[in-house]
Amino acid sequence: MYKIPCCEELSKILGVDPLLLENLDREMSKLPGGENILQRVVEENDRIINSTLNALNSNLRSASHVRSVLRQTVLRHEEELLDFLDIVEGQNEFEKAAGLARKIAKVSNGYFLKRELATEILKKRPPENVLKYLGAATVGEALAKHDVTEIFAALRFIETDEWMHQTFDVAYSAFTAADFEERAIEIRVLGPEWREVAKKFVEKKHHNVSHLKEFGVIFLNPIRERIPGKFLRDFALLLHYFHEIEFYSKLFRRAAAGADFAEKLKALLRGDVPEIYKLEPGEWLIVQRYLAKESPKDPRLFMPRVNPESLHWRRGERDLALWNAPEAKLNLSLWADLDWVGNIFGDGGAPPEAGEVVSFDLEDNAMTLVSFMEGEERRYFNYHQREAMWTRIFSEYAGGEENMEKLLIENFDKGVVKFQ
Repeated sequence: MYKIPCCEELSKILGVDPLLLENLDREMSKLPGGENILQRVVEENDRIINSTLNALNSNLRSASHVRSVLRQTVLRHEEELLDFLDIVEGQNEFEKAAGLARKIAKVSNGYFLKRELATEILKKRPPENVLKYLGAATVGEALAKHDVTEIFAALRFIETDEWMHQTFDVAYSAFTAADFEERAIEIRVLGPEWREVAKKFVEKKHHNVSHLKEFGVIFLNPIRERIPGKFLRDFALLLHYFHEIEFYSKLFRRAAAGADFAEKLKALLRGDVPEIYKLEPGEWLIVQRYLAKESPKDPRLFMPRVNPESLHWRRGERDLALWNAPEAKLNLSLWADLDWVGNIFGDGGAPPEAGEVVSFDLEDNAMTLVSFMEGEERRYFNYHQREAMWTRIFSEYAGGEENMEKLLIENFDKGVVKFQ
């Protein structure tokens, strides 16, 4: 059987059988404009890698050297970002970071649950552990002293899983489109009274950022982690959340126009991934989680797929990389189109094909830097890049980023996109 050279290279980067890509290329080439997409992706990937390494004055092409150069670049850019933060308005580093992220993120207003519904949920289902933590006898007493959004943000780290599941099923089953409204995405820093909660969050999640998609809120836990790489990693995550929330807002709006809105809303918030393990020719899975983190052997990792998370990361990293301010001695443009870029690099004299995938994605490299600084020198990350490369290929077949998003939103509940 004739082998397609680009499929051989891509298969190593994506960790799949070359035959899968050959069959995909053959099927997708039937589409208008679908010819030679994989070849163009490979050529663009190689071009960007060479251009990036030249820009970083890296003459060596070994895996260890390339990883080292990328780590050093993350470290330098983080220092530059922190230096700029000194002149940003805000009472502390966290407020400055929140304000700057709000300024940088290129997002529109969204479609979210009305704020007062958070109060109604708490009154219907009093969170006993939160009340005890706050020293309040009733929900009314707690709300008189504390912000309802911050109370809501703390629920998942103070209340039991049983309470959370029951509250979710009871409260969210009654929501209708009338309970939603258009408003801006909000970002806030949790107050000092939540410090112990914030510590638990950071210990569990290993970052200090989270969100409430249905309320359009991102919250920042004011726990400073001093390990190099963590600030840039988490700041990029802030920007990612802006785009994730905007995307889900579009899904909420679409679901509100149809039947079974409450059930669709709950499925979206649970992050349900359809149990689909077989695709017809021309079909692509929609997978809204990083399955490789849960099980590297998940069979869906060996199927054509598109991951909305990659779209959120791409947009967040692009916002950061292309943002510019006259007063900022900061240039992060290097990272603008590297989210999907990566390749096999050899080491110790080994040929490239015997090496490992090196990711050029900002978040992967920030995480690798953090692990390196924590003493895990041989822990490397590339799952953001791998999913982003699949998503980039899908985007090319879809006709660009905007068309890709449209297809995702229209087919999200099905879990599959079928190209006709």
